[in-house]
This record gives sequence, C-alpha cells and structure tokens, in this order.
Amino acid sequence: MQAQNLLKQKTELENVVHTVEQAERALEDAKVLWELGQEAKDASTLEEASAVVAKLEESIRGLELQRMLAEKTDRLNCFMDINAGAGGTESMDWAAMLMRMYMRYCEQRGWKVEMNDMVEGEEAGYKNVSFRVEGAFAYGYLKAEIGIHRLVRISPFDSNARRHTSFAAIDVYPELDEEVRIDIPEKDIELKFIRGGGAGGQKVNKTSSTAQLRHLPTGMVVTCQTERSQNANREMAFKILKARLYDLEMKKRQEAKDVAEAAKADIAFGSQIRSYVLAPYRLVKDLRTGVETGNVDKVLDGDLDAFIVAQLMGVKNPNRNPTEN
Repeated sequence: MQAQNLLKQKTELENVVHTVEQAERALEDAKVLWELGQEAKDASTLEEASAVVAKLEESIRGLELQRMLAEKTDRLNCFMDINAGAGGTESMDWAAMLMRMYMRYCEQRGWKVEMNDMVEGEEAGYKNVSFRVEGAFAYGYLKAEIGIHRLVRISPFDSNARRHTSFAAIDVYPELDEEVRIDIPEKDIELKFIRGGGAGGQKVNKTSSTAQLRHLPTGMVVTCQTERSQNANREMAFKILKARLYDLEMKKRQEAKDVAEAAKADIAFGSQIRSYVLAPYRLVKDLRTGVETGNVDKVLDGDLDAFIVAQLMGVKNPNRNPTEN
C-alpha cells in the first residue's frame, strides 16, 4: 500500500513538472511569434501568438488550482454525507436530487462512487445518504461543497402548487491512508450487527449483516449496509468513523485558530452556501463566491466546476451578508 501511495505521488509530481515545462515552452513560443508578427506586421502571426497565450493562461490557472489543493488530505478519496433538513418529504426529495447531482459530477470526473448507507423517506427521497468517492483529489474538490444547500421551487407534493423552501446538509470527510493514523481505543466503541432498513420487499436485508458503530465519547453513529458480509461492513464503518473523527479534530483546530475571523461563517458546517431557485425565476447562486448561473438544469446534472473552482481559489462574494443562513 505504501509503495502504491509513493508511486501515485510520484506520478502526480511528474505531471506538475511536465505541465510547468510545457508552459515555459509555450511562453517562449508566444514571445517569438509576437516579435515576428510585430516585425513583419503580420496579423495572422499576431493572432497565432494570442491563441498560444490564451491556452497558456488556461494551463496556468490549472497549476494555480493544483497549488490550492496542496493539503495532504486533498488528494485522498472521501466520504460524502447528504442529510435532509426540516421540511419532511420535500427536503427528502431534495436530498435525492443532490445525490444524483453529485453522482453525475463524480461520473464526469471519472471517479468511482460506492454507496455505504441510505435511509429512504416514507413517500420519496432520502432522509440521509452516505457514499464513498474514489478518485484523484476527490476530497480536495468535494470539500468545497460542505454546508447547507437550499432549494426553492413549486412543490410537486403540494396539491395547491405552492412554493416551498427546502434544505439539505452536505458533509465530506477524507478517507485516511497510512500516512494519517487515527487510533480508537476498543473501550470507546460499541459495535453491533443489525438488519438493514429499506422501503420493503427485496430491498430489506434479511440477515443481520449491517454494521453499526457508536463512538461513545462523541456519540457518533456510523452505519454501513451495502457490503456483502459483516466483516466488510464493519471494516468500511471503521473507515468512515476514522474519517469523521479526523474531520472533527481538524474543525476544532480551525475554530481555535480562526475564532476571531469574521470570514469563519463562510467555511463553517451549518452555514448556507448555495441557493437553487426553480421558481418564480431560475437561478443557482453560490453565496460565498457570488458565482451564479441561470442554467439550473445543467447544474443539477452535475456541472459544478465553476462553483467548486471559485471556492477553492478563494473567490469571495463582496455582497455576502455573513449572517445569511
């Protein structure tokens, strides 16, 4: 495993070096083309130089983004939790819409998604969903989505066709590798195997293979029911618990460090980060960065790069009200 991690890091560093070398060559080519075009007063050569510069700028932006993903956990796989907020069926349906949106985003990036646990709503959607994402820099990108997501729409569950506001919370934890050790004393764990929940019929787990871990000091409960055996579910549940405990410790340290900063509201779990409005107009707006688009369908189909990159690059919305939740 350690050798695989080293090879993976080696490949990533080689890619960075290759990109930098390409950028240097492109810059030199652009300079030569520009000088030739100026001397010969050749518009086509000047246009070619401009095209090279435009491509170079795109490459530099990619390098800058990589620099922002420099934390040792950024390159790791991750776990994502989606929890429906207050609002009953409406919020549970919103949680299902968010699950589809993130799965589409992961698919577009070539990442692998594995379900760990889900609790279905009585009428539609999910009360909560937990899944694992495997791919390069999965945690680095998806951590930008942590927070409260708000949906405004004409409810399909309201016979009077009234407008409803729904909320769902997103949290993301890195899947820790051998470089990050989290030791959990056996006395702090309560483990039991239960029958999995579901909507009924074939979806009900008829054997007690679902692993449920309770971390006694924090009260955290982790459930995993999608693996084929008790041992596999237990192992995945421990991975998720370790990831959550690591995330909790990092948040405590961040809070202690930044308690005096007004910008803390922008990154704290529990703050509203984005609004998705389907009625009376159509708009998705990120409240942290100010990035917005009227193409709601495209966003809900997984087109999230504009929002995620802006957050990772530290773009701030100058009109953000820090008390807006």
